[in-house]
Amino acid sequence: MSQEATEEVTQETEEAGTKDAGEAADAVEAAEAARTADTVEAAADETKSSPAAEPSGSPAPGWFGWRRRYPRTAHGVTVGTTVLAGVLLLFALLVPNRLERLTPEAFFRLPAEGILLAGLLLALPPRSRRLMTVVSGALLGLLTVLKFVDMGFYQVLARPFDLVLDWILLDDAAEFVRESFGRTGQVLAVVGVIVLIVAVLVLMTLAMVRVADLMVRHRPVAARTTLILGTAWITCMTLGIQVTGVPLATKGNAEFVNNRIEQVRAGLVDGRIFQKQAAVDAFAKTPPDQLLTGLRGKDVLFTFIESYGRVAIDDPAMAPHIDAVLKEGTSSLKAAGFQSRSAWLRSPVTGAGSWLAHSTFLSGLWIKNQQRYRSLTTSDRATLNSYFRKTGAWRTVGVVPGVRRAWPEGEYFALDHIYDSEHLGYHGPYFSWTPVPDQFSLEAFQRLEHGRKDREPIMAEIILASSHNPWSPIARMIDWDDLGDGSVFHRIKKEGTDPKEVWQDPERVRTEYRRAIEYSIRSLTEWVERYGTDDTVLVFLGDHQPVPTVTAGSTSKDVPVTIVARDQKVLDRIADWHWTDGLKPAENAPTWGMDRFRDRFMTAYGPRAD
Repeated sequence: MSQEATEEVTQETEEAGTKDAGEAADAVEAAEAARTADTVEAAADETKSSPAAEPSGSPAPGWFGWRRRYPRTAHGVTVGTTVLAGVLLLFALLVPNRLERLTPEAFFRLPAEGILLAGLLLALPPRSRRLMTVVSGALLGLLTVLKFVDMGFYQVLARPFDLVLDWILLDDAAEFVRESFGRTGQVLAVVGVIVLIVAVLVLMTLAMVRVADLMVRHRPVAARTTLILGTAWITCMTLGIQVTGVPLATKGNAEFVNNRIEQVRAGLVDGRIFQKQAAVDAFAKTPPDQLLTGLRGKDVLFTFIESYGRVAIDDPAMAPHIDAVLKEGTSSLKAAGFQSRSAWLRSPVTGAGSWLAHSTFLSGLWIKNQQRYRSLTTSDRATLNSYFRKTGAWRTVGVVPGVRRAWPEGEYFALDHIYDSEHLGYHGPYFSWTPVPDQFSLEAFQRLEHGRKDREPIMAEIILASSHNPWSPIARMIDWDDLGDGSVFHRIKKEGTDPKEVWQDPERVRTEYRRAIEYSIRSLTEWVERYGTDDTVLVFLGDHQPVPTVTAGSTSKDVPVTIVARDQKVLDRIADWHWTDGLKPAENAPTWGMDRFRDRFMTAYGPRAD
């Protein structure tokens, strides 16, 4: 029978002399494949009928025997596998790289890349086609993996993954998972990600091979279908046809790849641009005795509240609670003799990347990516910290409870002494990612530095980490005299929420975020009331907006910034800034880029002509 099939195909090939030579070759190739399959089936039949090979009544071995016994089921499996392969390829071609765009409408479109690839596979000779099939399947798998990674980055950083600069953040992500869900959770997450990546690459390649084989076996139908789809795509693109606001014709993958290429190019060029910007410093040649003269004798505390973004003040669901805390803090500080002024700063990041915001604020440069951060911390660019130390009038101190391992960049920030999570005297539990509750961090700063007798003025960089994602569980305020060595927080942690439960509901996440911000603000304002003096100057700000789950689609990168002092002369120096009275900045309060603060601050508190 197989010989007859071969002769029949050969006859058809000879009669169709005007047909494409590639089609003829494919036809012969398909016939040879059929002949081979028939030979294997025949061999299986002989084996089945041989008494020596198999006991009577036992099923035929292998796939072909199973196909003979259950032909309908085998046919269903074949059709089903082919359909699944097609669906998988269509999913890869149409899936967006952002979760909010993952809607049913996104998958009812015509992908230009799929149509072009189908035409190319039909036109290529057999050997080139097989190679192209495997390569295109693997590349489509990689493209799908990159889209999945983008989804995660958009959910946390509100931006796509940077192929040049973001690899180091994957290690930070693994560390965050470990601190939030334990070592087991970290291992499971990493293994799961690796398995998912391998599975996507393998399945996408196998799916491409299967669909390509189907197209070759039914070349005339496949060619006509491809031509019809191509014509439909051109028509829909020309006329701008849309379905529920989504264009029916798309070239999203081509645009996606092009954007990535441009991103890589920009990343490579950005380093040279940044070097030129870093070389310009208005205060580089200012004599030390002319620096920060308006703050001599003061304790200047630059305090960052993790994830304290504009959403905490503007969001209708959070605003009443945060507003009450800020009003309470303004009133209590005023009763203690302190005045405050507030405005907005625009952070270079959102969702995460606190170190980029901190270095932007302190250096006066726009540190928007890891490449710039590395260039900065290996340069001689002066920061606020280093200018304070350069004067010789301040001891510079860092309170950084979020640092739990070697921090070589700490030397760059010109801190005479650094108190990390291991050197604050804390013996309580972690609160998810947060190693030390804010109230304890501030009390430790008082005990270790601010409360010491006969000391020199202090310039401190303080990081309050209790409002760091995932905001569950969070600490709560207790009597300052009961803090001890922090053991009391074991009981408080047990009273808190479970992050695995909280993160199943976006509204609960937003609630816990708001409560964490309230805790951080109360910790700071109560510390100032309790320990602040006439020489205390506090500058506190958020480092960036929280993750999109909390900001609910807001694209703002604004964070509040506040200056608190008891000495009226300190606030008089910034009168021309027109900041809002109190801890809460008005909606229309001035908004600066975070990189502009350093120079404005140093100008305001530098020498002034009488």
